[in-house]
Amino acid sequence: MKHDSPTGEISCAAMLKALADETRLAVVRQLLLRPCHVGELRVALGIEQSLLSHHLKPLREAGIVESARDGKAVLYRLTSSVELRRQGEIIDLGCCQLSFSTSKT
Repeated sequence: MKHDSPTGEISCAAMLKALADETRLAVVRQLLLRPCHVGELRVALGIEQSLLSHHLKPLREAGIVESARDGKAVLYRLTSSVELRRQGEIIDLGCCQLSFSTSKT
């Protein structure tokens, strides 16, 4: 994802673009609960691993999620900057807030 500011920070528009997909929002919602391995995310969302990887890439590039090797698996979590700005199921993107309702649709 392109860093839009002169300081190299990712713009709010770039983060919103990464979040402008129902599957990506579902990934973020899962990670609000706790860090998850790729397999756990795949099962929770009911999608193929290749499709999940396709959606995780823009979230990583936008600085919303990060990954770490955990043995043979990959563990995903919200980045520390997102965690610091989070309030329950609300994420402050800097220019706006993203909130998730308590009921899943």
